[in-house]
Amino acid sequence: MIILGVILLVIGFLLGISILWTIGLILVVVGVILWILGSVGHAVGGRNHYY
Repeated sequence: MIILGVILLVIGFLLGISILWTIGLILVVVGVILWILGSVGHAVGGRNHYY
């Protein structure tokens, strides 16, 4: 999710498409939050680890 968000951020920045920039930013933030929650041991979506 983080990698997809970064790809969308780059494409949105290079092509000047603001919706891709916004979606990419949201995906990066959600991916980082899920990664942090999974790494500290909280179950995310019924899983002990979120990859």
